[in-house]
Amino acid sequence: MTSAPRLSSAPSTAPARTRLLDAALQVIRTKGYTATTVDDICAAAGVTKGSFFHHFKGKEDLGITAAHHWGEVTGAMFAAADYHAPADPRERVLGYLALRTALLEGELPDVTCLLGTMVQETYATHPAIRDACQAVIHAHADTVAEDLAAAKARHAPQAGWDPQEVSLYFQAVLQGAFVLAKAEGSAGVARRCVAHLRAYVETVLLPTAAAPPASAD
Repeated sequence: MTSAPRLSSAPSTAPARTRLLDAALQVIRTKGYTATTVDDICAAAGVTKGSFFHHFKGKEDLGITAAHHWGEVTGAMFAAADYHAPADPRERVLGYLALRTALLEGELPDVTCLLGTMVQETYATHPAIRDACQAVIHAHADTVAEDLAAAKARHAPQAGWDPQEVSLYFQAVLQGAFVLAKAEGSAGVARRCVAHLRAYVETVLLPTAAAPPASAD
């Protein structure tokens, strides 16, 4: 998945577990998983280490749970987004990419992806975190694949590309765009990458001619 809605610190009245998870989303995206400590998370959440270990077995357990929490937070945001409104699935796919572009405004920790950040550091050393990240990335890709499949059926039924594979290609472009943004210290390159991805979609999903109006009986 990808970048998230702007995540503010959970209010002090929120349950400690929620505050710890929300803090993890921000701190890990800022410092990386390896450099983030339990003390960092506790300080950002405003809770004690005793509270942390009441809710999580350790840092790895937090990382696994944070990946799924990220999926819940971002999944709710994408599910409620306006791009679902158009009847034409091609427009929904383009609307999704427009939203991804809009989310690339702000400081890098706020616009990049927790999953990509964690999995790059943990894929060989913490397979449970890797698997959690993979599951959430694929779950989000599945939602994009639904619109891609509908758009293909309507606008490019004879095309040979697979909607599920293209949805994963979307994720590859987005995650790569986040890496380039970090390398350059600016989200501008990420926005350009999404623009190229949009141009690709416009090429493989050429809009079909509007159907003639039905004749009156």
